[in-house]
Amino acid sequence: MSTPLTLIGLGPMGQAMVRKFLAAGHPVTVWNRTASRADALVEQGATRAGTPQAAVDAAKLVLLSLTDYAAMHEILGEVDLAGKTVVNLSSDTPDKTLKAAAWLAERGAELLVGGVMAPAPMVGEEGAYIFYSGPKDVFEAHKDVLAVIGRPDYLGEDHSLAQLFYQAQLDYFLTALAGVLHSVALVKTAGVPAAAFAPYLRDNLDSIAMYLDETVQAVDSGEHPGDEANILMMGATADHIVGASDATGLDAELPRAVQSLYRRGIEAGLGRSSWTALYEVINGKRN
Repeated sequence: MSTPLTLIGLGPMGQAMVRKFLAAGHPVTVWNRTASRADALVEQGATRAGTPQAAVDAAKLVLLSLTDYAAMHEILGEVDLAGKTVVNLSSDTPDKTLKAAAWLAERGAELLVGGVMAPAPMVGEEGAYIFYSGPKDVFEAHKDVLAVIGRPDYLGEDHSLAQLFYQAQLDYFLTALAGVLHSVALVKTAGVPAAAFAPYLRDNLDSIAMYLDETVQAVDSGEHPGDEANILMMGATADHIVGASDATGLDAELPRAVQSLYRRGIEAGLGRSSWTALYEVINGKRN
């Protein structure tokens, strides 16, 4: 069964979504500040709206793929939204989703918050998924359509949850990628090609998953036995990484941030505890 929908925001992500919806047989109306971005999509069957109001009028289901939530306010600020379901797939902070839900409710619309866990080329492909939060009945009414662009993972009625999960995933992702670059840069100071180091780094990356179960168990239980790798031991390693970075002339801000975390853990009396006890520093209870 086809469902008419509107998609506002035609960056790479928005364009990928439109193509998937069209391929699945859903009529799609599009609008973008730079109108030419819709040209290829119109050739593929999308309908171009001349204004945000016309775009919203075209369907009850309105998807946003914008830079942030501020863009939603700018584009829809003067638009009649009564009776619409707005699925905001833009990235922003969880608190802004709560404000957005109230803002839309005042205008007679409902908000479903989304966090897209896939790059544009992977939208709608196997392994792509999207976090959603907001009214359950709204999610249930549209989940089959939304499944076209990725597995819909519903987290609950609290509007902030989808962005919280999304940002938490990117927190790890961005930090890990920065760590990859820094470790490669350290090796290359000796003239070693990154490709020569890659097999060892890949082994390291693969091994991270084995720590996950014990980490979440320790965090949830609040127990951090330091029988194997305590904060004092790993803090010394953090010191050595900073020292190696300084000695080779690399930017040491990233390892210095990690070093600071371990030092604050030691100052908080957690030195003999497992490295997982650094969670108590991160959450502000022991710093």
